[in-house]
Amino acid sequence: MTKKIFRSIMLCAGVVLLASLIVIMGCLYDYFGGVQERQLRDELSFAAAGVDSEGADYLSRLDPRADFRVTWIDADGSVLFDTKADQTSMENHADREEFQEALRSGSGEGVRYSSTLFEKTVYCARRLPDGTVLRVSASRATAGMLAVGMLQPTAIVFFAAMLLSFLLAKRLSRRIVQPLNQLDLEHPLENDAYEELSPLLGRISRQSSQIDGQLRELRQKNDEFNQITDSMKEGLVLLNEKGLVLSINPAARRLFGAKPSCVGDDFLTVERSLGVSRAVQSAFSEGHGEARLERDGREYRLDVSRIESDGAAVGAVVLTFDVTEQTLAERTRREFTANVSHELKTPLQSIMGSAELIENGLVRPEDLPRFAGRIRTEAARLVSLIEDILRLSRLDEGESFPAEEVELLSLAQETVESLADLAREKQVTLRATGESAAVLGSRRLLSEVLYNLCENAVKYNRPGGSAEVRVESTDGRTILTVSDTGIGIPAEHQARVFERFYRVDKSRSRESGGTGLGLSIVKHAVQYMNGKLSLESEPGRGTTVRIEIASGAFSPRLKGFENKTGAAQ
Repeated sequence: MTKKIFRSIMLCAGVVLLASLIVIMGCLYDYFGGVQERQLRDELSFAAAGVDSEGADYLSRLDPRADFRVTWIDADGSVLFDTKADQTSMENHADREEFQEALRSGSGEGVRYSSTLFEKTVYCARRLPDGTVLRVSASRATAGMLAVGMLQPTAIVFFAAMLLSFLLAKRLSRRIVQPLNQLDLEHPLENDAYEELSPLLGRISRQSSQIDGQLRELRQKNDEFNQITDSMKEGLVLLNEKGLVLSINPAARRLFGAKPSCVGDDFLTVERSLGVSRAVQSAFSEGHGEARLERDGREYRLDVSRIESDGAAVGAVVLTFDVTEQTLAERTRREFTANVSHELKTPLQSIMGSAELIENGLVRPEDLPRFAGRIRTEAARLVSLIEDILRLSRLDEGESFPAEEVELLSLAQETVESLADLAREKQVTLRATGESAAVLGSRRLLSEVLYNLCENAVKYNRPGGSAEVRVESTDGRTILTVSDTGIGIPAEHQARVFERFYRVDKSRSRESGGTGLGLSIVKHAVQYMNGKLSLESEPGRGTTVRIEIASGAFSPRLKGFENKTGAAQ
C-alpha cells in the first residue's frame, strides 16, 4: 500500500508540475508577445512621424542593428527603403497582407512563420498621407523554439522539483500508512486511527467475534473427535479425494506401524498391501471396499467407504476391526461341529452295527454278552460326551454354580483316591502333597478340574512314571499344580490343547477313551473362577499345569454366582 500511495503522489506531483510549466510558459509567451506588439505599434508611430517630417533621411539615421526592421513601401508595392537590406534587391510587397490591409483601412498587421528558423515575424503597417506604407517588423522565437531554449533550466527545475516531491511523497506515504500498520486487529474498536476507518474496524470486530466463536466451536468438535477416535479400539483413517491421510487415530497407527507425521502422506505409502490398495481404489470407484490384513498373529478386516458431497467424492474413511476372536470363534464352531459329529458318529455306528447283527440273528448266543457290553460301553461313551458338552454349554452360557468354602488339599486327596485303580492299571504313582488351603468357589467345578488334570496325568504317562498334585498358598493366592513324568506335549500343540476336541495324538486319545473335552472344561472352569491357567511341557519329560486362585475369597466372573445360603458373593 505504501508503494501505491508513493507512486500516486509522485504521479500527481509530476503531472501538476508539468502542467504548471506548460501553463506558465504559455502565459509568459503570450504576455511578452503582446508587449512586443505594443512596442511595434509605438515604434511605427515614431517612424511614421519621422518619415512624414524628414522623409528617407530620417530612416537612414536609424541603427540597422536594432531589433526592429523598418521598411518603406510605395503604393505599388515596391520597396523605397529598408533598414536591414538593399531596397533595390527586394521583391515587390504588393501581395503582403499587412500592406494590403494598410492601403484599405490605414493600418494593418500580419504574422509569418519561418519553418527553417523556428521563429515568427510580426508586422505592423501604416498608410502615410502621401499614399506610401511604412512597416515595422520584429522577429521572435516560436513556442517550440522557446521550449527548446528553455529545456535545460526547465529540466533542472523539473528534476529538482521531482526530487523534492520524492522525499516528501516518501515521508507522506509512510505517515499515511503508519497508523494503518499499527492497527490492532485483535481489538479493532480500541484503535485510535482515521475516523474514516471506523465502519471498517466495526465490521472487522464483528467478523472477528464471529470467527472466534466458530474457531472455539471447531476446536471443541476437533477435541471431541480426537478423544473419541483416540479411545477407539478400531482403527480410523480419513483420506481426502487424492488418497492423502487427513487423520489417523492411535489404533490405526499401531496397526500400520505409522507415525503421527504421516498426516499429509499418501495412504498407499503408509500401507503398501495390495489388498488394501485395491480396497481403497474400489471405494473411490464403487463406493465401498473391503480387505483382510494379518499383523502379529491377529487378523483384521478393513472397511473402506467413499465420502461424497454434492454427488462428488471428497474422500474416504478406512475402518479397521480386529476380527481375530470372531475368526477364531468361527473356526472353533466349525471344528466343534465337525468334531461333535465325528465323536457321536463313531460310537453310534458301533452301537448300530452290534444291534443290527443281534437283530438279524448273526450273533451266537455265547457272543451276546460281548456285543451287549460293546453297546453299553459305547452308550456310556456317548453319555459322557454329551455330559461334557452340556458342562461346557453351561459354562459358556454363564449358568450359576453354588459357592462354598473348599479345602483344596482334601479335594485333591479325594481325587487321587478315586483314580487309584486307574493309576495301578497304568503303573503310575499318583499322590497329593502340599498344605491346606481354602478357597471360596464351586466344589463341583474344582472337583472336575482336579479329576480331568489327574486323569490326563495318569493316562498319558509311561509305566513306572509318577504324577503329583500339589497345593500351596502364597501372597494371598492358592496355587494348584498337577505335574507328571509322562509323554509330554510338543511345543507346537501346547497353545491348542485346551481347545475343544483337540488331540495331540488322535490314535492314542481314542485308545484312552477320552472325549477330548476335558482340558477345555478345565480352561472354562478356571476362567469362571477368575483363576490363571498355565502349562509347561517337554516331550518325553512330562507336563506341568499350574492354576492360581484367590485364597479365601472368590469374585466370580459371572453374575448370579451364589453360595449355598443364597447370599450373593
